[in-house]
Amino acid sequence: MEINQITINHLTEPLGYDLDNHLRVDFNLTSSAAMQNTKKRVVVKADQEIYDSDWQDYKNNFFDFAINLQPRTRYELTVSVKNANDESSKNSFFETGKMAEPFTASWIGNSNKDLQNTLLLKNFALTKPVKSARLYMTGLGVYEAYLNKEKVGNEILAPGVTAYDQLVQVQTYDVTRLLQKSSDQELLISLGDGWYKGNFGFDGGQDNIYGDRQMAIAELHVQYDDNSTETILSDSSWKTTSGKITKSAIYYGEDYDDTHVIADWEPVTVLDHPKEILHDRLSLPLKVNEYLPVKEIITTPAGETVLDFGQNHAGWPEFFNRKNSGTTLKLQVGEILQNGNFYRDNLREARAAFHYTSNGEQKWVRPHFTYYGYRYVKVTGNTKPLTKEDFRSAVIYSDMKTTGAIKTDNAKVNRLLANVMWSQKSNFFDVPTDCPQRDERLGWSGDADIFSSTAVLNMDAYAFFKKYARDMQIEQNNHDGMLTMYAPAMGNDSGGAAIWGDAATVIPWTVYEAYGDPAILRQNYSSMKAWVDWISQSTSTPNLWTGCFQFGDWLSLDGENPAMPTGKTDEDFIASVYYYYSSSIVSAAAKVLGHQEDAAKYAEQAKAIKQAIRAEYITNNGRLAIDTQTAYALALRFDLIPEEQKKRVVSDLVTRLGKDNNHLKTGFVGTPLICQVLSENGEHKLATQIFLNEDFPSWLYAVNLGATTIWERWNSVLPDGSMNPEGMNSLNHYSIGAIMQWVYQQVLGLHHQENGYQKVEFAPQFDYRLKHVQGHYESSYGDLQIEYQLEKDEKHTIEINLTIPFGQTVTVKLPRTNGQVQVNGVSESLPLTLTGGKYAISYQPVTSYIEYYNLAMPAKQLMADQELVKKLEPINDVFGFLKDPKNLETFGGSSLTEMNVMLPFINISDDDFAKIKEIMVQTPLASERKFLNERRTV
Repeated sequence: MEINQITINHLTEPLGYDLDNHLRVDFNLTSSAAMQNTKKRVVVKADQEIYDSDWQDYKNNFFDFAINLQPRTRYELTVSVKNANDESSKNSFFETGKMAEPFTASWIGNSNKDLQNTLLLKNFALTKPVKSARLYMTGLGVYEAYLNKEKVGNEILAPGVTAYDQLVQVQTYDVTRLLQKSSDQELLISLGDGWYKGNFGFDGGQDNIYGDRQMAIAELHVQYDDNSTETILSDSSWKTTSGKITKSAIYYGEDYDDTHVIADWEPVTVLDHPKEILHDRLSLPLKVNEYLPVKEIITTPAGETVLDFGQNHAGWPEFFNRKNSGTTLKLQVGEILQNGNFYRDNLREARAAFHYTSNGEQKWVRPHFTYYGYRYVKVTGNTKPLTKEDFRSAVIYSDMKTTGAIKTDNAKVNRLLANVMWSQKSNFFDVPTDCPQRDERLGWSGDADIFSSTAVLNMDAYAFFKKYARDMQIEQNNHDGMLTMYAPAMGNDSGGAAIWGDAATVIPWTVYEAYGDPAILRQNYSSMKAWVDWISQSTSTPNLWTGCFQFGDWLSLDGENPAMPTGKTDEDFIASVYYYYSSSIVSAAAKVLGHQEDAAKYAEQAKAIKQAIRAEYITNNGRLAIDTQTAYALALRFDLIPEEQKKRVVSDLVTRLGKDNNHLKTGFVGTPLICQVLSENGEHKLATQIFLNEDFPSWLYAVNLGATTIWERWNSVLPDGSMNPEGMNSLNHYSIGAIMQWVYQQVLGLHHQENGYQKVEFAPQFDYRLKHVQGHYESSYGDLQIEYQLEKDEKHTIEINLTIPFGQTVTVKLPRTNGQVQVNGVSESLPLTLTGGKYAISYQPVTSYIEYYNLAMPAKQLMADQELVKKLEPINDVFGFLKDPKNLETFGGSSLTEMNVMLPFINISDDDFAKIKEIMVQTPLASERKFLNERRTV
């Protein structure tokens, strides 16, 4: 029995975070013993024991308790487990920040508001050996601190993004080691404009959104070996001057002059800036989480020197300086080449460059107070040939652990899933941004809403979303319950649209369901209610949401006016559905938190909205008034259709898709839902076909064009490789990557879970086009690993391997069985209930997953199989007719039956149809024959 990992409020050994006087302690356990005989215990101590849970039955892997914490205090924590034969313990710790303790330090800055890089300096002496030291500090807009010329901590762009007039996060650093070198000490703070003061925001951005002067506040608390203490404060004793950064901003990039001599120190200006807005940190740190090497150095047709890092991402380029003093190296970034040449027009007004003027010293150089979204870097100013080894790219994102991954036997699908992960990394940048490259990079609430269910599978995003939920809450408090289009709002008061505003309820609820921790609901419950109440007060129609600005099904392809990106689905219908959904969420959250009156009130409200939607949009016979893919998906996803009429709506959706050549026409709203509702309603085969489409519009269309991240539009790049001239073309936008949730749930089989994955329903839906699938999801219980192979042998055997962590219970439901399967060589009945351990499951499906041709298939698919055409061509002239490329292009989307009606001259007789059908049903698809032949060879 062994405890492997302890987290405290979803953080490992948190230092200086806002813990809200409430601890959630999760741990995972390796044990071969039965769970029923296991006990657990947690003890928390500071100078004395302050909490003891005592031994209790192991019913789950966490402790959740309120606790009275003190500021600037280290707490030791011990988790213990035992059974009749064994006992194990593991230690961890957490440390509080300033909490409600007032800062005695002062805000300080330079008398010149216009400095691009303010330096603040304190020289001091320590006369005794240091036992421990903590630096509590923050800066506006962004800062780096150095103790004795060594950078403090490994995070960048602190203090992160917030509404700085309401909340400025304080970082806590353990600087004990940095004070050991000598008695003479130097604390230096370097400041940049960042989001606070630099040009930022929508539609070209603006300057000085939250303030017009760089500043910092700091307290260094030192404890000596003899337990005496000393505090160094930011105050009038500090000095200030201008640093080497001559200009920086998030969109602009950075100019760094290393020849600048730092001199002319003067006394700081003590500033009268509020201290009440200071708050212990919420944000996960932004860090360099990995490096990418240069994949290729390109000389373009235009004669440019361009570095290709092989992967679109967010971060910054770094290089080893070999240039002579006074010479300048200029780097520009871009996401794509056009006609082989460097391209950056889709970055709009973002300059996105780094200019470095060398002082002749050979060393690694990097930016400090900006970041970029890019794959390619154009280098100018180089006086000698470049080498790959002298450049690297730092990949920067909020410090989140990767928890999930999926791999299949389809390389293009694997690339797509990798693209989803890369777009999440690129845009989980303290807030969930829309894109990392152009003059936007804002915390758009709608994008985060629709992607959140995928995000929490890919990464441990609890703390990330809890901070963003606080950002949303601040904006709602400033706007009478309405949620702005993005948070922080950066001075933009617009908002109040469905999906975008519904992030106020959807994100907290999604995160609660994924992790089973109600802390995010406690934090945001009042704002969740406020959002729904704002809708109720703003709508012009009782129990429907009408009369407000809406984004509709943003960037859908079914709009009657191509210039309007809102799509064809009625905007009031979409809004009303989410009014219903958010009301339902508030009711459910109220129930979790014990607010029974609210639970009943909002449940009744949701019921009334649902009835109003049915009355307005659904006939008594179950016909939906809006014939769009998104409308059908919404009706099915949110259970708006009476059960007895659901089959009709599913059929109508299938028909609508057929009219659209089984390709998506959906935008932000419908795209995450289509495959889910199809798979949940008996149409998994069609869902898989749509998922695996490779022509426009489809997920694999971008993969075929070399995408390494998810695009904003289905066709941000046209088939010839040129950028879509309609504009608004981010090549790193995670929204339509929300399909990965479907892959986790329907393909990998993580169909349903409860209580933070304590209970999991494993119910994969198999398809012959994805025969070998493996993946995992690491919850707080440990790593649930899944692998399966279809058609393992001539008996069509399906083999499944599951590795289940201790404390987790997995219910196994499998398709096309006779009710019996082999589990570790023993026959068992379905459904299975499995606990921690490794399991090999196998069975022969009652019908094979090998697929054969049929008359309903489009002619284009038949004609692609030359072996099939050879068999069918002697039967009827239609196959000769279809060999003409023009005919195939015109009629190839139709089945032979449909063509026989459209083109009477083809004249496929009943006898011909019977012969064709007989051959087709005995011929496996071309991809299947390839698989069967490979298996026979093996």
